[in-house]
Amino acid sequence: MPNPSEFAVHLMLEGGHREEVRFSTIQEFQKWYSGEMVPKSDSRDFVSVPLKTIQGEYMVVRPSAVLAIRVEPIFSSSVER
Repeated sequence: MPNPSEFAVHLMLEGGHREEVRFSTIQEFQKWYSGEMVPKSDSRDFVSVPLKTIQGEYMVVRPSAVLAIRVEPIFSSSVER
């Protein structure tokens, strides 16, 4: 089975908002999650969410407002459909 080229992490937030963030590897996601989200899971203070989009763009969330996280492996194919 091929390795995913990246991982889409879907953050489900209070109020029904959803955000998608991309990580290059599952280890990169796990490092962010265990280093930022888990220690501050009940916090109302903002934590940074890494973005791989436009330079200078950033996002912050309150860990206590994150209700669910879904991690989706993304496979890019060399075959165009």
